[in-house]
Amino acid sequence: MCTLIIHELSQPHFLKRLRIALTMYPPLVLVLAIFFAVATAIAALSSPLPHPLDPLSPNELAAVRSAVLAFSLVASHPISFHYVGLDEPEKPDVLSHTNAAAATILPRRAFVIARAGGLSHEFYVDVTNTSAPRVVSHGIHDGPGFPMFTTEEQVAAGQLSREYPPFRESLQRRGLALTDVGCGVFSMGWFGKNQARRLAKVQCFVVAGGTANYYARPLEGVTLLVDVEKLVIVAYRDRAAYSVPKAEGTDYRAGKAGLPFNGAVPAPGVVVQPEGKGFHIDGHIVRWANWEFHVGFDMRAGTVISMASVHDADADLWRRVLYRGFVSEIFVPYMDPEEEWYFHTFMDAGEYGLGVSAVPLQPEADCPANAAYMDGYYVDADGKPVKSENIICVFERYAGDIAWRHTGVAGPIAPITEVRPDVTLVVRMVVTVGNYDYTLDWEFKTVGSIKTVVSLSGILEMKATNYTHVDQIRDDIHGTLIAENTVGVYHDHFITYHLDLDIDGTKNSFIKNSIIPKRNTGIRATGGAPTPRRSYWTVLYEVAETEAEGQVNINGAPADLLFVNPSKKTKVGNEVGYRLIPAGATATSLLANNDYPQRRASYTKKQVWVTPYNKSEKWVSGLYAEQSTGDDNLAAWSKRNRRIKDEDIVLWYTVGLHHVPCQEDFPVMPTISGAFELRPFNFFERNPLIRTRPPGNSPNCSCSFGRSG
Repeated sequence: MCTLIIHELSQPHFLKRLRIALTMYPPLVLVLAIFFAVATAIAALSSPLPHPLDPLSPNELAAVRSAVLAFSLVASHPISFHYVGLDEPEKPDVLSHTNAAAATILPRRAFVIARAGGLSHEFYVDVTNTSAPRVVSHGIHDGPGFPMFTTEEQVAAGQLSREYPPFRESLQRRGLALTDVGCGVFSMGWFGKNQARRLAKVQCFVVAGGTANYYARPLEGVTLLVDVEKLVIVAYRDRAAYSVPKAEGTDYRAGKAGLPFNGAVPAPGVVVQPEGKGFHIDGHIVRWANWEFHVGFDMRAGTVISMASVHDADADLWRRVLYRGFVSEIFVPYMDPEEEWYFHTFMDAGEYGLGVSAVPLQPEADCPANAAYMDGYYVDADGKPVKSENIICVFERYAGDIAWRHTGVAGPIAPITEVRPDVTLVVRMVVTVGNYDYTLDWEFKTVGSIKTVVSLSGILEMKATNYTHVDQIRDDIHGTLIAENTVGVYHDHFITYHLDLDIDGTKNSFIKNSIIPKRNTGIRATGGAPTPRRSYWTVLYEVAETEAEGQVNINGAPADLLFVNPSKKTKVGNEVGYRLIPAGATATSLLANNDYPQRRASYTKKQVWVTPYNKSEKWVSGLYAEQSTGDDNLAAWSKRNRRIKDEDIVLWYTVGLHHVPCQEDFPVMPTISGAFELRPFNFFERNPLIRTRPPGNSPNCSCSFGRSG
């Protein structure tokens, strides 16, 4: 505490007060002035110190802006901020800080990517003292790729078409007015040519007609190429005119989609917690049941889960499972090679930002009534802090699931039944990137599991066509005719997670337990008599030594994939560990290895990659994903084939879906989900829930909802 007070008293605001007091106040008043200043310092300390992994606060973001704008090498140029995020301290320092008995202060630094003078500038800014922030490092990115788009430049680029005569002529030929259309920016991908300019495609939709679903009414055949920094149109193409799909039947808004559904509907329900919420949020730390973890926010990744530890009740110990986890990228390639579509190969996190695209959650719709909410902060193009309210919710889920049960029947005695209900804690964010909505859940279970679920909804990307019935189609239209003049285009979703696992410590290994069928030879190792069994299976235990052995296509031969701590063993000698359990959505990319989108996302050929921890390797698609070439991504890093046995290792897991659209996806998609689970495997000495109390009597709040007459 003494160290903290000295730190606070050394800050410029305190020293300034003291200097004024010494020059202006008489001795008695001077004493009071010093007392007031010390009291102010102690009051400042009464607010909690930032956790080393806390996201940057609004004050820190403002300080970052001040330092960058004052930096001499860029002060003479217009500058736009594309990414500002926490430059997290070195991992050993964070672990030492959180394990320390006394509070300490770790430096607070920001990493910044900004554009000025046609270059991508990288800054590291120290904001430990927000009154005097300083740039501690500056560099210029000289490789391929560009940072995320800003919202401001997307809006400005989308407006360029309005003053462009050829575009106006295209609208006139189609019988459309300028006010009938709206345009948006589409990343152009990379197709073998590195661009010195930040170029993007602009495509348009018919927004007239009274529907909110403008994605269902594309202005097919028209594409603009724009320079998003100079805000000029570089090229224009009006290849062909297609029928614009009608607005009728496309709206998804309540009251606009038709009369309310009068069929059988579920009875209303509500979550009742007589004793209140079972979790506690302290700043960014969440504590619930036998879990404790940190919830952060990043403008590119969205939700970041850190320092997730589970309490071992038998050992009375907190044991770390996950150091840091987040969605690293969402790769969405469309399967139409035609002129207006071939470049639709999006990197949603690296090009648009998941945190920037996070939307306010709707109480009792996106999240149940028992949820608590958290805000997030990022910066706009001018570097000013932007507050996103209620973009993360935390709630306990009562789904009627069973944690464990057994009914024992033994002879004449009455059956013995023991059941324990399953309650989980969910951390949720919803990200809307253009037409798609991703619900991203982190679910913590009392059994010690962490389950991640990604749920997709929203609106398809649709292509206008002159076809009105499938009988008219003779060629591959690269999608499904889902309505008249409307094709839902085939596409993929690959959601890749970065998971820095710390299974009971930092030194872990990756094990592939292959399940091998065997023929029964009839020879008994135990000396017993031969049996008529002809086959069985057993397990081949393989420890991955290097990165090449840590790459797995889980659709291959059956295997258990384990992450263990070789230095920690149970009482009977098993290595403590966690098991990776895929839960559907295990598709891998079918694109050719030499196709340009696949080169950018070459990691999507396998769902599992394991690498040694490297602080700089956060983004699976590379730091500069927009127009990236694939030279700085997970597959490129792994070519070094580094050692991963008994090391601090990172799991990269990709949830993959091939999406063949159907009519039920129109006008808005019902949710589909993919998931995976990290589940204890010899981590505990026994079932950690064996001592869980049986459920008590809960208030009966069920009601009868009937119809009269």
